[in-house]
Amino acid sequence: MRFASKSAAALALVFTLAACGGGAEQTDEAAGVDAPAATDTAAPVAAATSTDAATPAPTDTATATATPTPTAAASPTTAAATEPAAFAVCKACHSVEPGKNGIGPSLAGIWGEKAAAVPGFEFSQPMKDSGLTWNQATLDRYLTDPRGVVPGTKMAFGGVADAAKRQAIIDWIKAN
Repeated sequence: MRFASKSAAALALVFTLAACGGGAEQTDEAAGVDAPAATDTAAPVAAATSTDAATPAPTDTATATATPTPTAAASPTTAAATEPAAFAVCKACHSVEPGKNGIGPSLAGIWGEKAAAVPGFEFSQPMKDSGLTWNQATLDRYLTDPRGVVPGTKMAFGGVADAAKRQAIIDWIKAN
C-alpha cells in the first residue's frame, strides 16, 4: 500500500510537470527521486504525457513553458547550496559556520587548509602531527577510516563506507 501511494504521488508530479512543460528528466530532479525508480514508474506516463502535452493550443504551451523557466534556473543553484543528506552524520559534531566549533571543529573553510588549523578548537596531538592538508584525496581517505588515517585522533567516528556519500560530504565541505 505504501508503494502505491508513493507511485501515485510520483504519477501526480509527472502529470503536473508535463502540464507545465516539464519532462521526465526534470521530474527526477524536482521530485528528488532516483532515476531508476522514476524511470520504472514514470516512463509509460511520460510517453503518454508528451503526446498530451503536444495537443494544447500554442498560446497554452507558450504560457506553460514560461512558468518553469525560473524553477529550472533556480534548481541547480538551490542544489549547490543544499546540504546533502549524507552530511547528517557529520553535523552531529561539526558545523559549517565559521568559528562555530562543537564536539568537533567547524568545517567552514577547511578545504585546502592544514589539518588541526581551525582556531578555537583543541585538536589531538596526532591530528596536529598528521601533516594532512584537506583536499579530495585526504578527505576521501580520512572519511573512509578516520582512526586508520590518523591513529589517536579524537574523532570517534567509524567512517563513511559509501563512496557516493563520501563524495557528497566532500563536495559540501569544499563549497563551505
